[in-house]
Amino acid sequence: MNRLSIDTRDALPARRPSLYLKDAAGMDPSLAIDFEALFSLSPNPYILLDGSLTIVGMNEAYLEATIRTREELIGRGIFEAFPSEPGSESRELLEASFARVISTRERDELALIRYDIRGDDGAMERRYWSATHTPFLGPGGEVAFILQHTVDVTELHGLRKLRDERHLVSRARAVQARNRDLAAESQRIKAMFDQAPGFIAIVDGPDHVFRIANKAYRRLTGQRVIIGRTVAEALPEMVDQGLVALLDEVYRTGEPYIGRGVRVAFAGLEEGLLEHRHLDFIFQPIFDDDGRVSQIFVQGQDVTEEVAALERQQLLIDELNHRVKNTLAIVQSLATQSFRDLDSSGAAREVFDARLRALALAHDVLTERSWQPAELDATVRGTLSAALGEAMDRVSAAGPKVLLTPQTSVSMALALHELATNAVKYGALSRGEGGIDLTWYIEDDGGRERLVLKWTESGGPRVAPPERRGFGMRLIERTFLADQGVSLLDFDPAGLRCRISLVLPKTEDLP
Repeated sequence: MNRLSIDTRDALPARRPSLYLKDAAGMDPSLAIDFEALFSLSPNPYILLDGSLTIVGMNEAYLEATIRTREELIGRGIFEAFPSEPGSESRELLEASFARVISTRERDELALIRYDIRGDDGAMERRYWSATHTPFLGPGGEVAFILQHTVDVTELHGLRKLRDERHLVSRARAVQARNRDLAAESQRIKAMFDQAPGFIAIVDGPDHVFRIANKAYRRLTGQRVIIGRTVAEALPEMVDQGLVALLDEVYRTGEPYIGRGVRVAFAGLEEGLLEHRHLDFIFQPIFDDDGRVSQIFVQGQDVTEEVAALERQQLLIDELNHRVKNTLAIVQSLATQSFRDLDSSGAAREVFDARLRALALAHDVLTERSWQPAELDATVRGTLSAALGEAMDRVSAAGPKVLLTPQTSVSMALALHELATNAVKYGALSRGEGGIDLTWYIEDDGGRERLVLKWTESGGPRVAPPERRGFGMRLIERTFLADQGVSLLDFDPAGLRCRISLVLPKTEDLP
């Protein structure tokens, strides 16, 4: 802060006033300095204002910078000498700086201010300045004068602006390059979307307006004009089939809907003609930033050919089942005629019929699964229930879920039938207190899974090995050889035991 005040002497009209410094105690002639000469020699522009912002002095550099004469400026207010629009940014910045100097009595700086001045031709020129305002205090501590050091930085500002513009051009080129990359990527994504084998579309809003749809979807809908139209408008046949109601539900709940093999009728080219298709599809909601459903993504596959193939397959299986049952009936009829003269007691025919029924039952289990792998539990319970009737409640059967190939299922049914028949006639179920415990589990066999099934009888008559090996025993022991299986019969006096062990096919080997 400057506590030296500035005085003027001999303020004669013909001569500009000389400026002298004095301290707070009064004038010291030895400190007299001719500021006019000092200012004139300084290469930096200076102007001196009094407390009312009236111009009282300036140097030659300032006159040169502002293209003014001393007579034009002395005694005039700064905003009168250099007018600017009241309320403009330039005016407000300069006024605010002077106000801060007067109120704080501290130096204030304006790093950059645009302040236009009149040029040689009288027209206003755009100019940029950097200014420093330094206060000089009077005897009472008030701001008596303000020294403004101002520098014209118009050319510097222009260079900086040019630099920024060059950077801007560089950035613009980089953005343009990125935009080209994005455009190319967008084009690739659009091509992938349009060429996707499945049908895809996006519907917007509660009315389900089509926004985009790929070729597969347009082909599915008969190349109708759908973009920009609601589903109800573009595909009116969907309304009665309930698909629009499904879209409404997805939009309302935000929960996706998945359809499998849904039969959908599309309007054909001819009036009133409908083309029926089977579709696997999903209506997937799309949420906005607020968590509300804004669109629904429709994606799916036309599985009409697959459904038709499955229907043809089922028809063939049904025909095969019909032929097998007819064949079994013929075999049974032939057996009845053949055993009539050979088996007067009917015991042999009864055994044969029972075995034939077990075979038919295994066939029925496979028929229910369209000759796909059958569950062991279903084969066990079906076979034993048919063979034992009410005695089934004396059998305990338990084990993990195991899938058997059709051939193994038939073999298992025949083996279990022989064991059950033997238990009823000679074993544990021939007495009221006897029972059967049947369990199975999986064990590792060198990286392959092996099924182990154990048949254990208890509470029956004392067991002894048979004197001869009949057909039933040979069937049990040999029927699983094709599955690398082993069947062991143990005639324990406490009850017959049978252990069947066979290698299970790998999951990928199952049909």
